[in-house]
Amino acid sequence: MKCIGIVAWNTFREAVRDRVLYNLVLFAFLMMAAAIFVGQISIGIEGTVIVSLGLTAISVIGLLIAVFLGVGLVSKEMDKRTLYAILAKPVSRWQFLLGKFGGLALTLAVNTLAMGAALILVLLYVKHSLQASDAGVLVAVYFIWLKLALVVALALLFSCFTSPLLAILFTAGLYVAGLFVEDMRTVHSAQMSEVFQSFLRGVSYLLPNFQNFDVMGEVAHGRGVPFALALQNTAYAALYCAMVIFAAIVIFSRRNLK
Repeated sequence: MKCIGIVAWNTFREAVRDRVLYNLVLFAFLMMAAAIFVGQISIGIEGTVIVSLGLTAISVIGLLIAVFLGVGLVSKEMDKRTLYAILAKPVSRWQFLLGKFGGLALTLAVNTLAMGAALILVLLYVKHSLQASDAGVLVAVYFIWLKLALVVALALLFSCFTSPLLAILFTAGLYVAGLFVEDMRTVHSAQMSEVFQSFLRGVSYLLPNFQNFDVMGEVAHGRGVPFALALQNTAYAALYCAMVIFAAIVIFSRRNLK
């Protein structure tokens, strides 16, 4: 665990020093500032507009960070030839991967928490007071972080056996597919054969279900998020991340790094 913690901390420090990270987070704050202006011209629905735009900014910026930094977790170390120096020390390959995942997950946690706090401050500035329903914003931010952790796991998996460009395409493709999981399970069309519809339903249970983490509409309209859903999403993200990282470890442990 000590080796994993060291790799994770170094990954976090490297990500914090990345200029791209600061630029993306700054862009998110600018979007929230724009939400104040948009909210002021949206009479009666200021809070709804601000929450929707703010959560969208957090999700989009976090997704970009998760994909582009996640894909570079392995390839970047190989390009710099630092991976060989790390593995020459008493650090196994599985410890290296777990540390890399943990470091970027920590980075995303800090970023999403900071942007979520900024969103709360924007709401306080516009509404002059907060209500109990506004706590749902923090739940939505937590769900976004769970989703981003899952994206990082997928990006890490693809980066173990393919090029950075293909890893980005594969990760983005799975993310888009995961947004339509529920539709794939309930699809009914006379133009599709029963076999193909059954195939889609089967594939949908293998894909990551990112629709489960989308509570933006409920939170923006002041509706609460069930506690059972929070437990379900936490368990689902943890289990799916564990399976994906396990697959990454198996692939990476068999890869010839010479």
